[in-house]
Formats: sequence, C-alpha cells, structure tokens
Amino acid sequence: MTKFLSALALSTSLLAAPAAFAADAYKFDPSHSQLLFSYNHLGFSTNYGLFSGFNGEAVIDSEDLSKSSVKVELSVSDMIMGWEPRKNDLLSQNFFNAAVNPTATFISTKVEPTGDKTAKITGDLTIAGTTKEVVLDATLNQIGENPVSKKPWAGFAATTVLKRSDFGVEKFAPYVSDEVNITISVEMEKTS
Repeated sequence: MTKFLSALALSTSLLAAPAAFAADAYKFDPSHSQLLFSYNHLGFSTNYGLFSGFNGEAVIDSEDLSKSSVKVELSVSDMIMGWEPRKNDLLSQNFFNAAVNPTATFISTKVEPTGDKTAKITGDLTIAGTTKEVVLDATLNQIGENPVSKKPWAGFAATTVLKRSDFGVEKFAPYVSDEVNITISVEMEKTS
C-alpha cells in the first residue's frame, strides 16, 4: 500500500491562470521527503517500509489554503523494506505487480482547511493500476527561509490509513492487516 504517496501541485488551469492570490509553487526536496508505511503481520509484529527521494509539486496559498494543491509520483521499485525477499514479494504479481504498474501517484482534488496550518487534502491515489479517493490529514509545518540554502522553503506532514483491498492488493488479508498506516514528511523549495 505503499507506493503512494505524496506531493503538492496546482492544477494545470490554476497554474496557467494569472496570480490573483498569494499562491506559491514549490517542488519537493527529494533528499528530505519520505513516506513511511506500516502494517500488522499475523498479530505478532508491525512491519515498516519506506519511500524516500521521490518527487512532487505543490502550490500553497497561505491566504486561502483551500486554493492549495499537491501532486506526487513515486516509483514503486524505490520501496525500502530492509529485507530484499520481502521487497521482491511486494513488487511481484502477489501485490503491486510493479512490472506492469511501476508508479504510484497522488493528485489532490480538494483542500479543506481545518485550522490555521492544518487541512484535509482529498485526492486521487493510484496504486497497482487502481485509483481511489483518499483523504490526508495534513499540517503545514513551516514556511520561511532555509537557513542552509538561504532559499524560500516549506515543509508539511500528513497521515492517512489505507485499505489494501481497495487497490486490489489484498493477499493474505486479514492475517496481514488490510489497513496500512501512512506517514508523510516533505520539504519543498519555492519555485515561483
């Protein structure tokens, strides 16, 4: 359930429109963007996996978060499991069938502010060739100057829980949990 995830970008029409509000475009910093996932294994343990170094884009409207957006694409084969046989199984036809579906994407369709720096980001998540709507609980960590690069920077975090079966990746459920917990942490460089 783990290819997912995650980045921010404005829709093509919004990017093409003249700037009528305080929206800024960002690109993910792959060296500081990670997606962690976890699932229960037979009731005995929690297993973890990681995607790191993926790309994404975002538009953040600091005056009206509802006009913000995000877009992420990641390569399923970049999954880090810590044990190669498990990774190979997850990439096989048993689960993600990465040879046929090499990427996972998330494209936001709606951002609903829930606080000054929090929002629910609804979007289309595509995993293993199946697209479903998911909702991320997101927090804008900070917008400001990166003290190292001296460039305008932003960071956000998000969480969600996915059901593997929604994406046709349900092998061994319920013994291996159908629910997969997702935690995302991203840094972004301002591009406009």
